[in-house]
Amino acid sequence: MKVYTGIGDRGTTSILGKTKVPKDDERIEAYGSVDELNSHIGLLTTFPLLTAYKSELRVIQNHLFTIGSELASTPEALPKLKLKRVSESDIKQMEQAIDVQVEKLPPLKAFILPGSCAENAACHIARTVCRRAERAIVSQNNQSTVHADILIYVNRLSDYLFTLSRTASMLSGTAEIEWHPT
Repeated sequence: MKVYTGIGDRGTTSILGKTKVPKDDERIEAYGSVDELNSHIGLLTTFPLLTAYKSELRVIQNHLFTIGSELASTPEALPKLKLKRVSESDIKQMEQAIDVQVEKLPPLKAFILPGSCAENAACHIARTVCRRAERAIVSQNNQSTVHADILIYVNRLSDYLFTLSRTASMLSGTAEIEWHPT
């Protein structure tokens, strides 16, 4: 199978259930941002400091791949994919993972700047990409309805990534960098 097809050379791409859409379509922006987020989370799995969270991050990556597939499909094509959509139980599982981390962290007393350690900074990059993906999904939702649990899941994921950034600081033994307005 060839990696290149030439189909997108004129600024369009194919999605599931519809032949072609412009590459700047809200749907393409949404699933492209989710794909980018998935790559950043993949990077997080490579940090030895975060080994204890690798299985959680792999579950998240699988959920994001499913979300991307759903975002890349028309409503008519979606049932043919036979995907197990993200659900309320997946959201609850993420909330529990956040709560477990928060119990081990010192109380949050100020806004935190990224960069106390490499893992912290990488978590913050993933968090900001997650927020951008969320905005893109909301834009897509304005054009064609997106499954509500996707919006909730991605919103909660940014909270998870923020908490993981704090956990990374704690595990590395570096102090979080508090924001002090100048």
